[in-house]
Amino acid sequence: MVRNVLRRLLFRAPTALRRCCHGEPSSSGQPPPPPPPATDKELLQRKVRRYTLSRYVFYVRRFEHTLEENFPSAMHVYRVFVVGIKDFYEDLKHFIRVARWINRNGRDGLARNELELHFQMPKDMVRVAPVLLISALPFANYVIFPLAYMFPRHLLSRHFWSLQQRVDFAAIALRKRLYNQRPILRCLQVRLGDLEEGKLRDQWANILGLLGSGAHPNLQQIQQVSGLFAETQAFGMAGIWANHKNALVRLHGMHMGWKRRWRLRERAKLLREMDFMITEEGVTSMSNDEMRYVSENHVLIGAI
Repeated sequence: MVRNVLRRLLFRAPTALRRCCHGEPSSSGQPPPPPPPATDKELLQRKVRRYTLSRYVFYVRRFEHTLEENFPSAMHVYRVFVVGIKDFYEDLKHFIRVARWINRNGRDGLARNELELHFQMPKDMVRVAPVLLISALPFANYVIFPLAYMFPRHLLSRHFWSLQQRVDFAAIALRKRLYNQRPILRCLQVRLGDLEEGKLRDQWANILGLLGSGAHPNLQQIQQVSGLFAETQAFGMAGIWANHKNALVRLHGMHMGWKRRWRLRERAKLLREMDFMITEEGVTSMSNDEMRYVSENHVLIGAI
């Protein structure tokens, strides 16, 4: 019975399959002949094409070198945008993969640099979007690209910045955020009177005195008063005043629109997860740029 079924299947199979299974010869009875050897004319044509292509590449490279010597500024602008767009596109693809992972599985299983990319990339996309959209219009790139090159901090993202520009712009952004630390400190000092008399209140008053004089409390002193920042306590997210909340939003560079408390909670969770990952990976595994980024952003977690 099995033999009959196989015979029917083989009979219904294509002719080439039956020939392959039974070893039947092709229609000509011989295997296909090998391709004929190249003639002298074809070999000459191949050599000419190879020589022409190599000379073309040589002239393109020499022309690029000539442009760099005669028009260094124009070539610098060209390289800034070419390299920047390439890096931006690679980060955008990586950001899409990370966003899909977070939508399915949450932030579990992500590395520290992936969390930082998911945190930073939306800001870069918003900053670069006007330049990319306007450059798509006819002849608009002759205007928007020079303007973007003249004002890179406002019109371009970190992908287009040089190393020195990254350091300078990060310092400007840090000073702008730290400007909002003074109203936060004032809110903390005003709420001191709402705390009950006791050891915890005295410890918190000591910390406020250190901060007001320009000094910094140590880790042990901060841990002793960490209970004051619980959700239901005086300095928890549900108990802070409106001006305190607004100062925190400005401190972290977020907009003043909807869901400010929820966005502050999410930012605190994200910074905490990054801190845990830094502890697990070790500081020695981080590059100088990563160390600079962490020192500029994670140092502010104590303000939440």
